[in-house]
Amino acid sequence: MRYLRTFELIEAVVRAGSIRKAAEDTNLTASALNRRIQGFEQEFGWPIFERLPRGMRLNPAGELLMQHIRLQRTDLARVQSQVADLSGERRGHISIACSQALLPYFLPKQIAIYRAEHPGVTFSINVRDRAQAERDLASYSSDLALVFEPVHLVEFDVIYALPQKVHALFQNGSPLAEKPDLRLRDCLNHPLVLPAPAYGVRHLLELGATSIGRTLTPTVETESFDLIRHYVTQENAVGFQIPIGLKPQQDAGFGHRPLAERDVRPGQLLLGQMKGRVLPVASSKFGQQLVAALEGLNGTWHTS
Repeated sequence: MRYLRTFELIEAVVRAGSIRKAAEDTNLTASALNRRIQGFEQEFGWPIFERLPRGMRLNPAGELLMQHIRLQRTDLARVQSQVADLSGERRGHISIACSQALLPYFLPKQIAIYRAEHPGVTFSINVRDRAQAERDLASYSSDLALVFEPVHLVEFDVIYALPQKVHALFQNGSPLAEKPDLRLRDCLNHPLVLPAPAYGVRHLLELGATSIGRTLTPTVETESFDLIRHYVTQENAVGFQIPIGLKPQQDAGFGHRPLAERDVRPGQLLLGQMKGRVLPVASSKFGQQLVAALEGLNGTWHTS
């Protein structure tokens, strides 16, 4: 506990990349902040920063220390949450790493439901691709991850898995809406709006295209799922997303349908946490709520 303020100052330097900028952010003088950091390094027994001509960055010892700081903070939050539960008043902070598809509909609804019962709880929503989400869990930057097709799963403890077919998005009135079985080859004859290679949807599409002897040539490639949804209303193009990020009914300006499974296999939307970690009470309870909500979606139009 005695080092909490020092830890906050170290994090400020890491974020800012320099003593001068961090001093401005923390309302200290640069000399006072530098003395505080140097004093900690002397007591710690090792330097934790590389001092460069244009700033500062953590050295390997500093990286280990930052992991310790995050672990200490999450342990403290867990204890505070448990103490709050003793008085019948749940407080705390919940951090979630998630795919973009969870932002428009699913997570806002679930957060509002939780906060209606526990208004003392706050949230951080960290938008991450499938590799970044796993790194967030490992570094204790996020308590929970809700991500489509994670990459490694080495430290990822799966709490729930929801199958998701890849859907094609297109303008209203497109002939793709009338096909009895929507094949990937039908979509590849149109301009393509594709998510960046880091995303699970793109990975499944690449596998599907290879299986039919085709390659993906995007007209527009983006990290924004919101741009994909809107661009298909501007051109006779085809985009791709998972259905949890789409309204069950057709949105104004575009429609969507699942691709045939023989072309593109369904992926898994996984809710998980760091393997072996005991979550704070608030995060654990919210995880249980998410499991119930995802179970309610299993077998609905989202996977049809």
